[in-house]
Amino acid sequence: MNMKLIKKIPVIDQHDKYGMWGRKFGGNFVPETLKKPIYDLELLFKKLRKNKSFINERDKYFKNWIKAPTRFIKLNNLSAHIGGAQIWSKVVSDANGGAHKIYNATVHCLLAKKAGKKFIVGDTGAGYAGKMLSMAAKKFGLKCKIFMGAKDIKRQQPNVKAMKKNGAEVVPVYTGSQTLVDAVSECMRYWVANCDTTAMCVGSTVGPNIFVKICGWSTSQISRELKIQILDEFGSIPKKLKLYNCVGGGSSSYGFWSEFMDYDKNQVELIGVEAGGPRKSKKHAAPLTNGSKIGILHGAAQYVNQDSEGQIEETESISAGLDYPGVSPLHCFLKDAKRARYTAASDEDALEAYKIITKYEDLKPSLEPSHAFSVAIKEAKNLSKDTIIVVNSCGDAHKDRNILKEKLGKKYAKFN
Repeated sequence: MNMKLIKKIPVIDQHDKYGMWGRKFGGNFVPETLKKPIYDLELLFKKLRKNKSFINERDKYFKNWIKAPTRFIKLNNLSAHIGGAQIWSKVVSDANGGAHKIYNATVHCLLAKKAGKKFIVGDTGAGYAGKMLSMAAKKFGLKCKIFMGAKDIKRQQPNVKAMKKNGAEVVPVYTGSQTLVDAVSECMRYWVANCDTTAMCVGSTVGPNIFVKICGWSTSQISRELKIQILDEFGSIPKKLKLYNCVGGGSSSYGFWSEFMDYDKNQVELIGVEAGGPRKSKKHAAPLTNGSKIGILHGAAQYVNQDSEGQIEETESISAGLDYPGVSPLHCFLKDAKRARYTAASDEDALEAYKIITKYEDLKPSLEPSHAFSVAIKEAKNLSKDTIIVVNSCGDAHKDRNILKEKLGKKYAKFN
């Protein structure tokens, strides 16, 4: 099937009546017990996203609490060292809490309050989605429960401590690979049994159709800001603009790209960087790059790592936030429509990129965006000086300090 994007319509709305993008990706493959709460959430979101009072309330929290807009800066020293294209960064990690996840968490808590819910439940991998949901839940007076893989709890202790400090209950998940995929599964099981009193926040643009839409709508704040900042800086959209973003579930990348979808791809190229895993391992978290087949995961059809019998394969990545066997239906659609290009960076690539960035710039991106920086740095040297590269630094490395200390040494794990 020849897939095409429709101009002037947000990609989150380019699905059919079954909730499918390109008639292949997404949908609502959920138990009967969830159809009613999902339908109720669809009606609520459809009503509120066009409500000026709700939009004003959202924007007030984005500005005064999240501290939007985040910075758009040129990485002068890095650009001079690499040569070739100009390298810029949208420092989304400036947002309250240190990552892009705060936008989605805030909107979900606002929706939960409007729906009269007193509890909210969520999943987390890197701990950012959980940390932000715990912050937002505390802000809006909701009781919060976070499901997190036991493996991720061990490697993301700073964010686990932050969640507990905010009053959230962190539930370890010991099934499967004990990572994000299992946390999402357990979170959905819990919601099935408690959906009458509890709202659910899916931490990325994954899951049943409505959760993909809400998350994409929330993170689009990033590209709304970026477009204004680019126009202020250059006077127009550059003729050679390349937007690099890491891709796990796909929430930060969709939000980073959404305002630029209608531009010709020869002018504005969208580059998604998945987690290739350790160089010596066959395991990875890069279903788009590695030609994975379509399967159903967490209520949605998507490209997903699977074996010959269709069973979900375990992933491996140094980055907990990218360690997911599937990917957002939005990105599956963008790949098949040839609007975005996808590639992967290894664990070693991400660590090397982190070393280079922190050597030349006062910026400490987490291991997730370090994957995107790795590819951007490699490609920049072969591009002309009038090419503008922007990398979304969507998370702060503070949460990774234990891994950085183990892999790179103490000097790379020092934070103010």
